Amino acid sequence: MDILSRLLLPLRSGASEGRAPANQDQIAGAVRDAGSLGAPEMQDFFELANTHHVIVRALEVLREAALGSEQELARRCSLALADERSRIERAVGFLHSICSRLEARGCEVAVIKSLDHWPDLGSDLDLYTTSDESEIQRAMQQEFNAQPVERSWGDRLAHKWNYRVPGLPELVEIHVQYLGQTGEHAEIARRVIERGTVKSVGGYEFRVPAAEERIVISTLQRVYRHFYFRLCDMVDSAQLLQSGVLNFGELKRSADSAGIWPGVATYLCLVQNYVRSYGGNVSLPDEVKEAAYSPDAMVYFQDGYLRVSKGTGMKLYSWQLLEAGRRGDVRALLRLPLLPPLAVSALVAHSLTGNDKGIW
Repeated sequence: MDILSRLLLPLRSGASEGRAPANQDQIAGAVRDAGSLGAPEMQDFFELANTHHVIVRALEVLREAALGSEQELARRCSLALADERSRIERAVGFLHSICSRLEARGCEVAVIKSLDHWPDLGSDLDLYTTSDESEIQRAMQQEFNAQPVERSWGDRLAHKWNYRVPGLPELVEIHVQYLGQTGEHAEIARRVIERGTVKSVGGYEFRVPAAEERIVISTLQRVYRHFYFRLCDMVDSAQLLQSGVLNFGELKRSADSAGIWPGVATYLCLVQNYVRSYGGNVSLPDEVKEAAYSPDAMVYFQDGYLRVSKGTGMKLYSWQLLEAGRRGDVRALLRLPLLPPLAVSALVAHSLTGNDKGIW
């Protein structure tokens, strides 16, 4: 993880998506360390980069820097890049076809999360739609002969379906009408479509959330559900911050609509602190730091991920529940209390069986 972070951070100020970082000395050190890895360690390195959805960006930088001094390393990077780009090209083609056919049937859709990492791509394809579940199910089965995967308790609460599409290795995950682990967020979900924009990827055009909703969705995923970051979250969010496209007033309005502004502020501070630990420069307004639960908090690397303190997560969950009560958000008040027993059930199942399949 340290090698990957040194390859991709610090980011060039104002860098566009997919560009290499600026600190060549840091990159050179990372290249030397990567070149010293044995075959098993290098395989672990590639797998970690893939898990964190940065394999294309990291290996592009690594290959370019290794061409003059580490020819074997450059060759291995080229092979891995070719395989990953082939996977991505196929997946993006399927994704465009799915979006186009759903829209042709009157289903409004936006791609969430998956294209945030471009030129990398996530391990599944995530969509949000305003249509109802029955229409989406009919469309997926009739258009693609897709079969729904058995849903967990969490999937049902979240109004989320996963589909297997013949010929597509990745699952298609469709969030229907609501967002959040218990499907508690209606207003933020509406904003995904209402404020969406168009993004060109691989020769196709996709509807995606605006920058502000991208940050909100990442926050929901990282500090309200999983309690860990992938490295792509750090890189993607830092690039958004450095690009200047993020409107903090609009971001606060979006987060306040669901009572999660402290969580969004905490998420951004965690990004800033991690990027700065690798010499990067990401600026945040004072109002963001003041709203964060712990502006100086850091993630820590454990079991393959960049972990967030569960204490921080619990504090933010409690704040969200209190805000739901203050705002009279009946849907959130009915659903959020289901999250702790769901999490406990998943924890017990994992301790007994080694996984939380069917629950989380």
